[in-house]
Amino acid sequence: MMITKKLWRRNVALYMMFLPVLLFFLVFKYAPMFGFIIAFKDYNFMGGILNSPWVGLKHFNAIFHNPQTLRIIKNTVVLSLLNVVVGFPFPIILALLLNEARKMWFKRVVQTLVYLPHFFSWVIVGGIVLTVFSQQNGVVNHFVQQITGAPFPFLYVEGSWIAIFVSSGIWKEAGFSAIIYLAALTSIDPSLYEAAKLDGAGKWKQIVHVTIPGISSTIMILFILAMGRVMEVGFDQVYMLQNSTVTSVSEVISTYMYKVGLMGAQFSLSTALGLFESMVGLLLILSVNGIARKYDKGLW
Repeated sequence: MMITKKLWRRNVALYMMFLPVLLFFLVFKYAPMFGFIIAFKDYNFMGGILNSPWVGLKHFNAIFHNPQTLRIIKNTVVLSLLNVVVGFPFPIILALLLNEARKMWFKRVVQTLVYLPHFFSWVIVGGIVLTVFSQQNGVVNHFVQQITGAPFPFLYVEGSWIAIFVSSGIWKEAGFSAIIYLAALTSIDPSLYEAAKLDGAGKWKQIVHVTIPGISSTIMILFILAMGRVMEVGFDQVYMLQNSTVTSVSEVISTYMYKVGLMGAQFSLSTALGLFESMVGLLLILSVNGIARKYDKGLW
């Protein structure tokens, strides 16, 4: 007991600093979870969360028997998997390249330029993307029209829209995500590189056999977290870039919940869809972490 009191007194300042964070999560993350019960009710304002009538799995049945919602779930999974498969390696590659830069001024300039987009909101980034790829006055179409004689509707063709969606996400977040890998690279023992050089390993073999294994734990942790977000496609990015022409591939769970739940006042249906999204994310995290634990790389 005396040890506990001493630890408490010694760390009371740290506990006080942690208190706002704890309150934030309690108020804005955990307390709203109580509202998930309206997924099993026909929610109305008069009855509220507690007194609205129970309907069981009615809204879940509506989700899985409605071709539109099934298509939206499919779009969400496809776009998220593309973000993971295509976008996940970019921060790793960027961190490896920056780690090999020997001119500090060059390294700092590049770091600043690639980190900067993370601090822009998607309103700004979406505006930049729309301006660059606009069919009428876009920068890209200016050159396309000179070469082919006619502009190309990048934002109105499903394939090119998906490519722009994925690449814009990479451009915005890859630089900031690379910070984590750069921090992990600093923990690698320099003597391992010296031993590799003595064994005749070139730069490529040093990266493959020393650098990547040295940050493999960090890569696995971030991969597990990324898989947990497979069912989450950022609302801001999709909403800023989508248009009615490409709705068949751009309508995802987050935008559908906004349109149906908030604008259409179908709160129970959108909550059921959100609960399904969260449960799938939880199962993916548990599954990927279970696999990672077999190689001693799991989160827990």
